[in-house]
Amino acid sequence: MNTRDPHSILLKPIVSEKGYSEGQAGKYRFEVRKDATKVEIKTAVEKIFKVHVLKVNVINMDGKARRMRQHAGFTSDWKKAIVTLRDGEHIDYYERV
Repeated sequence: MNTRDPHSILLKPIVSEKGYSEGQAGKYRFEVRKDATKVEIKTAVEKIFKVHVLKVNVINMDGKARRMRQHAGFTSDWKKAIVTLRDGEHIDYYERV
């Protein structure tokens, strides 16, 4: 199996109020490559942040309709991953970014 660089799998953390409240429970959200698998996401998070991942949930997000005056279009589709860590472990986004 061809392994990719972990930094190319995780594109950016998703920082929001909902994500912050889930972070207290050990769940963290990331925007990931559209072709990334759960196993690749798990190994990338474990290598980059030095934590133990228990579970990975992925959601394919559809692009939203947008208008610029008379021109209509859509934003790009993207993939979101919600990663659950072992009890007592956490990720501080601001240390790594």
